[in-house]
Amino acid sequence: MANKLYVGGLSYDTTEDTLKEYFSAAGTVQSVTVIKDKFSGKSKGFGFVEMASDEEAQKAIEMFNGQEFEGRTLKVNEARPMEDRPRRTFNRGGSGGGYHNDR
Repeated sequence: MANKLYVGGLSYDTTEDTLKEYFSAAGTVQSVTVIKDKFSGKSKGFGFVEMASDEEAQKAIEMFNGQEFEGRTLKVNEARPMEDRPRRTFNRGGSGGGYHNDR
């Protein structure tokens, strides 16, 4: 098991400080990141918590997965490595205005 956890179901008002404080009940928190929309700066409702050890990460999953925090039910599990995704660009002209893949 890795010590980096995915935390879903966060309230849009949850801060990194409150999440760190909450997860510290399971052990030493190395880092916390709440993912935010790059344009609005608002939380996307999920983030990542890195615990000091695999054992503390497992304890955090057992303690917090399915529990209510700030009015929302958390989903806590081991974070998966980020997958490579195709780069997308905005279609700046023409009709449709959707996305297209670079060729």
